[in-house]
Amino acid sequence: MTKKHPLIALGAVSVLALTAAACSPKTDAPKTTGDTPAAATQTTEAGKADADMQAVLDKLASLGGKPIETLSPEEARKQPTPTDAVKALMAEKGLRADTTVTTKDITYPGASGAQKARVYTPAGATGPLPVVLYIHGGGWVIADIDVYDGGPRALAKAANAIVVSIEYRHAPEAKFPAAHDDANAAYPWLLANAAKWGGDPTKVAVVGESAGGNMAVNVAIAARDRGWMAPKAVIAVYPVADSNMATRSKVANAAAKPLNTPMLAWFFTHTLGNPAQATDPRVNLVGADLKNLPPTTIILAEIDPLHDDGVNLADKLKAAGVATDLKEYAGVTHEFFGMGAVVADAKDAEDFAAGKLKTAFGQ
Repeated sequence: MTKKHPLIALGAVSVLALTAAACSPKTDAPKTTGDTPAAATQTTEAGKADADMQAVLDKLASLGGKPIETLSPEEARKQPTPTDAVKALMAEKGLRADTTVTTKDITYPGASGAQKARVYTPAGATGPLPVVLYIHGGGWVIADIDVYDGGPRALAKAANAIVVSIEYRHAPEAKFPAAHDDANAAYPWLLANAAKWGGDPTKVAVVGESAGGNMAVNVAIAARDRGWMAPKAVIAVYPVADSNMATRSKVANAAAKPLNTPMLAWFFTHTLGNPAQATDPRVNLVGADLKNLPPTTIILAEIDPLHDDGVNLADKLKAAGVATDLKEYAGVTHEFFGMGAVVADAKDAEDFAAGKLKTAFGQ
C-alpha cells in the first residue's frame, strides 16, 4: 500500500483513517461536516448496478487490472481502463465506433509548455458552431484524452458543437495546481482560436468529468475573476468538489468500482504538495466563492464515492445564486458518462448534457 498523507481532511477526519475504514468490515458511517445537502438525498448504502453497467464492470475485472491505490503512478497508468472494457464489449457485440465525428490532434500553450488537445467536429456540420472545452478525469494522476474519448465524441454529435478535449500536466510529476493552471490557460486560447475550427467564440461552454469536472468549475471561476468572457454553461460530471473524506457516499461506496475511496486518498496523496492544500478552494470547491458563475449542470452516478461531492456543490452553487441543475442516474458507477454505446443511462446522460448545451447556446 502506498503511503498516505495523514492530514488530508476537513474537520477531524483524515484520508488515512478513511482509507483504513474502507478496507475494514462495515462500520457506522461517520458524520459529515458542514450543512446537510438539500439538493438530493445523500447515498446511505451502496446501490446495485444495472445489468448493462455490471457488464462493463465484469469485463473490466476480466482484464486483470491491479488495485490502483496499491501501485505507483507509472504502474497505474498502464492498467486496463473502463474504456478498454467498453471497447471489448463493443467488439463482442459487433458494435463499431461512431465515425460521424471527425477529430484532429493539435497542441495548445499550457501554463508551462505545449500540451495536447483534440478537436472533435460533427461530420457535415456547417459553422460557425458553438465550442465546448472538455476536461478529462483521472484524479490529476492517470488517464488522458484517449481514455476519455467517449464523452467529447458523444457531445460533439448530440450538441452539434465543436468539442476541444485538452490534456494537462499530471501529478506527481507536476503537483497541484499545475493541472488547474493548464486548464485555465486553455480557456482564453480556445476563445482566441475558436474561429479557426469553424467555431463561434461567443458561444462557448466548459464540460469536465471527475477531476475535470472540478477544473471546469475552476475555469468558470477564473473567467469571472480575470475578466474573460464567461462560458455560457458549465457541466460538471461527478466532480471532485468536497475534500471531506467522510461524506456518506465516500463511506457507502468505499469499495465501489471503478473508483473507490482509497483511490481518492491515493489521488490526493500524489497530487497535493502538502496536506493543507486539501482545503484550497480550487480543490475543495464547496469552500470556494461561487457567486456570479454561469448556469451549471451537475451529473451524478449513484454508485460513486463522489456522489455527495456533487450534491454538496449543487447546494453551495444554489446558495450563491447560481442557476443549478442536478441529475442523478441510479444503477451506474463513476466513469459511466461516455459509455453510451453499451450503457443506456450513459446515452441518456450524454443527450441530457447536450440538451443543456443547446439551450445555453440558444439552439
